[in-house]
Amino acid sequence: MIRFLGRLEELDSDRAYRFPPIQEASPEGIVCAGGNLSPGMLLSAYRQGIFPWYNDDEPILWWSPNPRFAVLPETLHVSHSSVRLLRKADYGFSLDKKFRTVMEACAKVFRPGQEGTWIRPEMIEAYTRLHYLGYAHSLEVWKDGLLVGGLYGISLGGAFFGESMFSLSPGASRAGFLSLALWLFDQGFLLIDSQVHTFYVETMGGVDLPRGSYMAKLDKALRMPDRKGNWSELFPSFPKSEALTRLLSPRSVSRSRIEKERRPGADVE
Repeated sequence: MIRFLGRLEELDSDRAYRFPPIQEASPEGIVCAGGNLSPGMLLSAYRQGIFPWYNDDEPILWWSPNPRFAVLPETLHVSHSSVRLLRKADYGFSLDKKFRTVMEACAKVFRPGQEGTWIRPEMIEAYTRLHYLGYAHSLEVWKDGLLVGGLYGISLGGAFFGESMFSLSPGASRAGFLSLALWLFDQGFLLIDSQVHTFYVETMGGVDLPRGSYMAKLDKALRMPDRKGNWSELFPSFPKSEALTRLLSPRSVSRSRIEKERRPGADVE
């Protein structure tokens, strides 16, 4: 039986809430239901390996699936065609310039087998609030002055919790994700949490992690300092990184980071 939290007080970002143990989650990964989307509640959830995901006709559902899907520094996969995409330089990238716009665009993405979106208006309000508090961040992909792709997520310590992405131009979300991943890992981040399996993220290095392994990596990541604030101001040189420079250098192609496509449709968005 799923535990229902009922009505709880709104928590500021400096206050914590102790969720039920994730080991008691349902087989699908539901830890509990109810509560609210206040900053303290959301940040407490992510720090405990939990995230909200629910439909319009449901209470807030808090999830901790087992296994957990994530991209690690050692698993990040950049295909030859992705290198060519990044070298073309058709796209420009920015951080935290259009957070709410990116969220709203992600909410409109059609996903096969899914009716509607879990990115409800109240979630947009809640995560935008976290953005202004310096915890939620967006990446924007630009082409000819237009926003053609992006993603958003939460940053805590050395962990980035990716929530959703969108693309209006071929390769836009792939170029954006890889540019961000290379930069995050160059900054010392230990994992990009993608929560549940998608074939698309798998082509870029997503792997399943058993709950114990995931929580051990998360615990280590959370011991690192938060990169709190507006990332466009904190990191004005983005997307430049040593990793991206090495990747795009024609004389230094690392087979450990760039491999021949091994899966059909590896570059299909």
